[in-house]
Amino acid sequence: MDLNALFIKAVADSKDLPDRPSNDTLLQLYSFYKQATEGDANGEAPGMFDFVAKAKYEAWSSLKGKPKEGAMQDYINLVEKLKA
Repeated sequence: MDLNALFIKAVADSKDLPDRPSNDTLLQLYSFYKQATEGDANGEAPGMFDFVAKAKYEAWSSLKGKPKEGAMQDYINLVEKLKA
């Protein structure tokens, strides 16, 4: 299977995990997904009172410069770890 197919499978698998991941892990999944599908974070950061959106944006921004393929692999690895 190529990386793209494995990524698509991991995205599907992430919806059927045995346990709900912690908020930190969910942020990791979100940031890897966004980096893999959209590349570096763009646009303005959300306001300081929108805590969830700000946390998501900051997690995604922390991956700036990471290649999409690397983010895909990190996402796949994390989902595999969570499935175990």
